[in-house]
Amino acid sequence: MRIAIGSDHAGFALKETLRIWLAEQGNDVADLGTHTEERCDYPKFGALVGEAVARGDAELGVVVCGSGQGICMAANKVPGVRGGVIRDVQDAEMTRRHNDANVACFGERFTEPDVALAALKVFLETPFDGGRHQNRVDQLAELDSGRLA
Repeated sequence: MRIAIGSDHAGFALKETLRIWLAEQGNDVADLGTHTEERCDYPKFGALVGEAVARGDAELGVVVCGSGQGICMAANKVPGVRGGVIRDVQDAEMTRRHNDANVACFGERFTEPDVALAALKVFLETPFDGGRHQNRVDQLAELDSGRLA
C-alpha cells in the first residue's frame, strides 16, 4: 500500500516510529517531512499529506503533531480528505468503519508508541462498512465542493 506520512517537530519521534513500522510491513511510504526535530509548523505537513491522498498519490495518509488536533485540521482543509484523531484502536476502527477515513491523525503527547502502532494496524486493516454510512460520507464530499448536504 502507498502511504504518505508527515509531522511537525512535536510529532517527529512518533512519525519516525510509525514510518519505520509501515515500511517493515511492506508498504511504500512517502515521508513528506519534517525530517528533523527543529521547530516547524504543522499546517504545511498536514496539507502535504492531505494533498498526496486527495491526488491519489497515496492510498492513505498518516500525520502526527503534539496533540494530533492541529495537523488533523490542516489535513482536513484539503478537499477529499477525511482525517480523524486516533488515540486508541477503537478510534481507528470507527473512523474507518463509519467515516471511511483516509488520514490517521496522531498526537505524540497523548498516545504512546505501542498504542499508536496497534491503532495504525487496525486503521490499515479495517474496511469501510458502507451501507447507511455511505450517505454521510457523500455529504462530507458535498461539503468539500462548497455545497451543504
